[in-house]
Amino acid sequence: MSSIKTIDLLLVTDLFEPKGSAGYILNFNDRTFAQFFAQELHVDIDDPAYAKNGGSKGKRLRCFLQITDDKTAVQTLRALWDFREALRMRARQEEDVPNAHARLLDLIQRLEGGKPTPKPTPPPLAADAVRVAQLRDELIALSKLDPQPRGYAFEKFLKAMFDAYGMDGREPFRLRGEQIDGSFQLGSETYLVEAKWQSSPIGVTDLHAFHGKVETKAAWTRGLYISQSSFSDDGIHAFGKGKRVVCMDGLDLYETLNRGLSFTDVLTKKIRRAAETGAPFVRVRDLFPG
Repeated sequence: MSSIKTIDLLLVTDLFEPKGSAGYILNFNDRTFAQFFAQELHVDIDDPAYAKNGGSKGKRLRCFLQITDDKTAVQTLRALWDFREALRMRARQEEDVPNAHARLLDLIQRLEGGKPTPKPTPPPLAADAVRVAQLRDELIALSKLDPQPRGYAFEKFLKAMFDAYGMDGREPFRLRGEQIDGSFQLGSETYLVEAKWQSSPIGVTDLHAFHGKVETKAAWTRGLYISQSSFSDDGIHAFGKGKRVVCMDGLDLYETLNRGLSFTDVLTKKIRRAAETGAPFVRVRDLFPG
């Protein structure tokens, strides 16, 4: 039996199963999948022993990686990675899995008996005080806009704020069937953003809808819901605990900028409090009293 853990298999799925094609591995059909294992690893992947969890290529691969020894698992991962990279380069596709190679190497190193290489986390960037003051004034100015242009302007404002703190903000983008209001990086994790500026507080329906978007992405994806009008108490209570989303309202944004707090510190404290208590929404004034 290999030392591969269940969480490692999530990485295997993200790396080698194309999105939206559950059960498929790269561009293999059943015949070429069997040929690949026979030629590269001298393994009969069609052996019933590897199909005890299902007969799809993905399920057979994951079962094989768990059953085999660590050395063979490493050989398999290296061979699949080389084939994956050849396909990607030929199609001139950009890498769509964050830190893909580094994460695979960490897994391989652990299987080979070593310890994963620690990933240095850059210190939070201290935004320039003048720029922070500008962002505060821009946030106040947004309240004077009409609702429709204000929504677009709010999204652009958030990207500018993420960039000011070195968080590599991304503008809104559309995936098939859904709209994402932006994203940013916090350390090694990717956060999707939902941004609302409306008259009434956000309720549980909107919170669950955004959490559903986050859950359909990679396992390491998190979410930040920013509502200028805050969140209803009933909505936060019904949303529950243990979610992959943290919340921030307009007062949080204003206090962060007006008090010159580090936005990355604010988020880090919100995330830690959520991890410790399960609460998705804790106000900045409670995290940074005084």
